[in-house]
Amino acid sequence: MSFATLIAGPTASGKSALALTLAGLQGGVVVNADSMQVYADLAVLSARPTAEETARVSHALYGFVPAGEEFSVGRYLEAIAPLVAEARAGGAPLVIVGGTGLYFRALVEGLVPTPEVPPVIRAEWRARAEAGHDLHAELARRDPVRAGQLHPADTPRLLRAIELHAATGTPYSQWLAENPGRPLLAAGEWRGLFLDPPRGPLHAAIDGRFHAMIAAGALDEVRRLVDRQPALPRNLGIMKAHGVPHLADHLAGQIDLETAIARGQADTRAYARRQVIFARRYLTPPAWKWFGHPDEALAAG
Repeated sequence: MSFATLIAGPTASGKSALALTLAGLQGGVVVNADSMQVYADLAVLSARPTAEETARVSHALYGFVPAGEEFSVGRYLEAIAPLVAEARAGGAPLVIVGGTGLYFRALVEGLVPTPEVPPVIRAEWRARAEAGHDLHAELARRDPVRAGQLHPADTPRLLRAIELHAATGTPYSQWLAENPGRPLLAAGEWRGLFLDPPRGPLHAAIDGRFHAMIAAGALDEVRRLVDRQPALPRNLGIMKAHGVPHLADHLAGQIDLETAIARGQADTRAYARRQVIFARRYLTPPAWKWFGHPDEALAAG
């Protein structure tokens, strides 16, 4: 029996509003599936639900991770597993919404179990990452197949693949092939909705929302991050959130605010394109139904 609705799509496509409506109709819980909305210190720039929205229906897994921590897919599955178990046992249905496609893929396909990496190896590669070591080039030497699947800025997954190889001598791509994961949500327990609005309106929404974030205090939010002591590494997950690097550069006097905003908007539009590309490969029909507008998804039931 289906007890979970999964709502994915590019940033600013209307996912959160759709989730809020569906959860209200179903008496359900809105559950976060966005890797930046988990951070307690990033409410504005991650477009986290407002106090008014969280008062309307129950929300879970928002703003519970400190800024100084990395958050992984494995930790996400650990956090959401009790919610899935409760809903499976007859509790409130789940409306799982967000823009992190890898979270959805892990939920319905499973996460590959990986061996423990010795602390000395993990510490060595975290230190190299902070020192600016080219992780993508390093992985390309060790595992060109896995390197070809990852963006050069995807530090957490690059580190994971390098560390596994350093610890075991086995390329991560080979480990993936030999160790399939077990899904947290089984077939029949979920339905998937993907919002894919036209690019013109989507880009306009992205640009407009970025200006709204600035008006809502995004710059002060970034100032609090860069002023933390000890300083947060620039390659930490939260410091790479869209808008944070450029607003941080502005606060450091390197660029003006207009340039920082334009670059943040451009990065977000590029990210939206990557979200759709990922979805076309992994979040596909018939399991996932695609819609051009949230109203179409509502009308389809």
